[in-house]
Amino acid sequence: MKQASHCDNCTLCQHKLCARRVPIFQELNQDELNHVVQLIIRKKYSKGEMIVFEDGLLDSLMIINRGQVKAFRDTQEGKEQILYIFSEGDFFGEKNLLITQKASYHVEALEETLICMIQSRDFLKLLKEYPEISLKIVEQLSHRIDRLEQMIRNMGTKNIEARVSAVLLEFAMKYGKEQSEGVLIELPLSREGIANYIGVARETVSRKLSILQEEGIINMIGNKKVVILDKKALENEVE
Repeated sequence: MKQASHCDNCTLCQHKLCARRVPIFQELNQDELNHVVQLIIRKKYSKGEMIVFEDGLLDSLMIINRGQVKAFRDTQEGKEQILYIFSEGDFFGEKNLLITQKASYHVEALEETLICMIQSRDFLKLLKEYPEISLKIVEQLSHRIDRLEQMIRNMGTKNIEARVSAVLLEFAMKYGKEQSEGVLIELPLSREGIANYIGVARETVSRKLSILQEEGIINMIGNKKVVILDKKALENEVE
């Protein structure tokens, strides 16, 4: 489960906490990491503010220091298709450190959000000066591609209702708080948002949540909170 640890005053950690959260930097030694964190720029976004527009230029790695954002596309039917929910410690745009290209999705702040960003031009200059850093990062990017391909394969083989269980486990890992009766989740999305996120109908989400509650696997508290009472049962369903 993710630990709630952000740095409100970046002069204290000099962005090292942000950089350490990014897997492609985790194999860097302290001296190499120091070179990376010197490139970080800090920006704050208000709830509902657009951070990235689809087809706009995305030329930076962005690390969520605090807050939540959603990445989404507009479908031909005019609906919103949510692709990812990024929260504290997550990051996006890492491939744009090496190749500047247009964004393939919108990114919007779901609440006040603090982002630490590294611009591509600064990063490429660093790699030219310190080629040993580039070799470590290429290796980590290859591992990340392997993990993403495996995740896509797993999602394709899951039945529709199992996706609801899978997203509950994802939210538990990112937002869950351990309590005596189970893991409490403050849902970052509405039922409609969850349906858009996992590619199912809203009715499917509502029906599956009701079934899980009847079976004693979860307990729903209003529309925004869920307590996972039997995490193992959810894990068994998505295996």
